[in-house]
Amino acid sequence: MADVASIHREMFDVVQHRDLTRLRDLYHSEYTYRGPDGEQGDTEAGVAVAEAYLSAFPDLAFTVEHQFTPDETTSVIELTARGTHQGELEGIAPTGRAIELVGCNVIEVVDGKIRREREYFDSMSLMVQLGVIEAPGT
Repeated sequence: MADVASIHREMFDVVQHRDLTRLRDLYHSEYTYRGPDGEQGDTEAGVAVAEAYLSAFPDLAFTVEHQFTPDETTSVIELTARGTHQGELEGIAPTGRAIELVGCNVIEVVDGKIRREREYFDSMSLMVQLGVIEAPGT
C-alpha cells in the first residue's frame, strides 16, 4: 500500500493528466472536500471541483513547493497552480489571462484512500488575476 505522501502527489498528478477515473479510485467512500465555497459532500463533488478547474484552465499545471507528513494519515502540500483561463469558471467568461496561484492542500488517508481533503487558496488573488476585481488599494 502506498504511503500518504505518495497518494497525495498521485492525486495532483492524475488531476493534471485529466485521469478522473483514477481520481475517483483514490477517494474513500466517505470522502469529503472543503474548499473556498465550503464543504462538499462526496466523491462526485470532489471530481466536479477538478472538472471545473480543468475546464476553466485546460493547461492547468501544479508545482509542489513543499510537502509535510505530520503523521501516517495526513499530508500537507504547498503548491503553485498555473494555467490560462480559457473556459468558464463559476460564471466568469474566459479571459485568456494566465494565472499563478499559491495554495495549500491537506488530505487525510484511511485504508489507503483519501477520506478528507481541505484546500486553501487566495480567491481574491485569483479574481484580481482574472481581471474580475481590482487589487485592493488600486
